[in-house]
Amino acid sequence: MTELYQENWLIYGLLIFTFFAIYYLKKSNQERKSRVRKSEEIDAGLIEPPSLHPVIDPNKCLGCSACVKACPEGGVIGILNGKAELIAPTHCIGHGACKKACPFDAIELVFGTEKRGVDIPYVDKNFETNVPGIFIAGELGGMGLIRNAVEQGKQALNYIIDKHIGQKIDGVLDVLIVGAGPAGFSASLAALEKNLNFVTLEQETFGGTVAHYPRGKVVMTQPVKLPIYGNANFKETTKEKLLEFWQVVRDTTNLKIHYGERVVAVEQGDDVFEITTETKSYQTKSLLLAVGRRGTPRKLDVPGEDHKKVVYNLIDPLQYAGQHILIVGGGDSALEAADAISQVQGTTVSLSYRSEAFGRAKQKNREKIDVAQNDGRLKLMMPSTVKKIEAGFVTLEQNGDEITLQNDGVIICAGGILPSAFLREVGIDVETKYGSA
Repeated sequence: MTELYQENWLIYGLLIFTFFAIYYLKKSNQERKSRVRKSEEIDAGLIEPPSLHPVIDPNKCLGCSACVKACPEGGVIGILNGKAELIAPTHCIGHGACKKACPFDAIELVFGTEKRGVDIPYVDKNFETNVPGIFIAGELGGMGLIRNAVEQGKQALNYIIDKHIGQKIDGVLDVLIVGAGPAGFSASLAALEKNLNFVTLEQETFGGTVAHYPRGKVVMTQPVKLPIYGNANFKETTKEKLLEFWQVVRDTTNLKIHYGERVVAVEQGDDVFEITTETKSYQTKSLLLAVGRRGTPRKLDVPGEDHKKVVYNLIDPLQYAGQHILIVGGGDSALEAADAISQVQGTTVSLSYRSEAFGRAKQKNREKIDVAQNDGRLKLMMPSTVKKIEAGFVTLEQNGDEITLQNDGVIICAGGILPSAFLREVGIDVETKYGSA
């Protein structure tokens, strides 16, 4: 009997040893991959997260890997020396799933870093700014994800209903919503559902920033519930399909949007705001700003930039068929535009960027550019800067040499100048965040 017990304990011991050996081998292999990934990102100069991102407290982190598994992008967070660490900062797009998954409250989501500041307007937990009655939701407040923006639009509108509507006043709106992107669209549906007296303004086209994505761009979404309409069970879809769905919702609910109206002034009275656009004026009890962070396109300030062939975003790659096109920029919009146009038969595409690495672009977009370059569909010019734009040519400077390219169109994807000046004129506090929440 004793020998049988000894044999059983030996078997159990071997099983336990095998289990832990496999566990530690797997863990060691994962850490090795994380170290390689981190080293590759550092060597490529990809060390600055674009916006909202996690900061992990090593004193609280126990290396459970919950954050690693929760990240929808994959490979953004790794476990090094038993602690979670942001190993691919430029791939983080601020889902916040890591923070929610952490059982030890070791993760804080912050904007900017010590080297790169991000302008964020002040809003409290109810999305109200320091100016009572003015709210900000969506991308302008730092939340670029569609699902987050939709939720913020609903939440801000609900708070407006609870705290700022009060008694009806003839000729005065309950709320004026500026922007028809994800946050503005959601807030408008909520206002319609609650039978509020409201107006939604959009200076450009329905969809906000989403409408300016290149044709065929895949937009990452998560299931959301839209007011009035109900569930929108998208997990991954293209720009066109998402906009088509939103248009169905808009038409089904009979939501009215005033297009082509840009707000030029906001004046605060005793009980109401006077909102002036380029075409008319409104009085409203509350104001919800649900505009994007693109603002005014950032220009290169070079001779010839006012030429009609110069634009600042790509709508349809097919319009450039058979032409010589230059894309300027190093972010996702530039890379996506370059890849999309390079796939149009007979088109010559060059991509110019002032740095030696795409430090602000997602890995999948950088991989697409590598493929396009290897296939001969794209000429990559890094580092280079545009010096002059002419009717049929464009001149660049690269490594001290001037290069002239035949050219039919220039797409400048250099980002936008945030409406920080406008916000400050209204009285809204805007803080440049350097790695703070």
